[in-house]
Amino acid sequence: MLTWGLVATVKAPEAEVLAFVAHHLSLGATRIWLYFDDPDDPTFAIVARLPRVTATRCTEAYWAAQGGRHDRHQNRQARNARNAQRDCDLDWLGHLDVDEYLHAPRPVADILAERLLTDVALRMEPFEAVHTPGLPDDIFTARHFRGPLRDAQRDLRAPVLGLYRSILPKGHLSHSVGKSFCRPAVRGVGLRLHAVYMKQERIDTPFNPELRVLHFHAQDYDAWRKALPFRLERGAYQYHPDLQHHLTGATEKVIKHFYDATQTLTPEKLALLEQHDRLVTTDLGLKAKVDALLSGAYD
Repeated sequence: MLTWGLVATVKAPEAEVLAFVAHHLSLGATRIWLYFDDPDDPTFAIVARLPRVTATRCTEAYWAAQGGRHDRHQNRQARNARNAQRDCDLDWLGHLDVDEYLHAPRPVADILAERLLTDVALRMEPFEAVHTPGLPDDIFTARHFRGPLRDAQRDLRAPVLGLYRSILPKGHLSHSVGKSFCRPAVRGVGLRLHAVYMKQERIDTPFNPELRVLHFHAQDYDAWRKALPFRLERGAYQYHPDLQHHLTGATEKVIKHFYDATQTLTPEKLALLEQHDRLVTTDLGLKAKVDALLSGAYD
């Protein structure tokens, strides 16, 4: 039977970490490696007891053994992924963030099992959660997820993004490059933050049409606004100069208008995105999955 797992570096509230674990164990993950960026995070004690989770505190001693702690969180994530790959004896290993969730119309193992033996990587396209007012809290709360508006969908940019189509040319606030799985045992293969490398050369593969990543990046205005300064200075937005320029030093009115225009979708926009396969609509039921996790349903 094919086996697969995930690695993530986490620094998030307990409920979000448990939701990440519960969702992916419910999809059939064989094992999940979690690296706690804050070594004193009390969630570690809860997660470390779960049968199919390997949890590691990223202490000073841990980083000393790695040759030192990187200042950039992206570098720490990449190092942790390599360590998980080194310890992994599964057929496939994927790298996600704690706010990213796999989504597929059929079992993940079946999709991975159909890859050729010569395929050492699988790439997944990201779909960002948009804001849907009135939804009941579900830890990560969203129902609609918008895919990137690439060159093939350039005609959607004006009707979907309006005035902000030049600021968000691909329709995403965060990354549009996606995330990846690799065959961890293949010599020379390295799993990084977004991609898979073979002997330091990036492996470029088409996105798998079924296996996607649902990214809870900006579905809640208050949480997004709180994270905005970091994202502009050191996070994802530093790689989007037009976005960075528009939001840096902007008034609250300008920031809220930008959010409302880009992160809420009218029925007409939803229909247009769905018509062009740029929309995923689903209810993940994360609270119910966490309850199942803590009751031993995924042991």
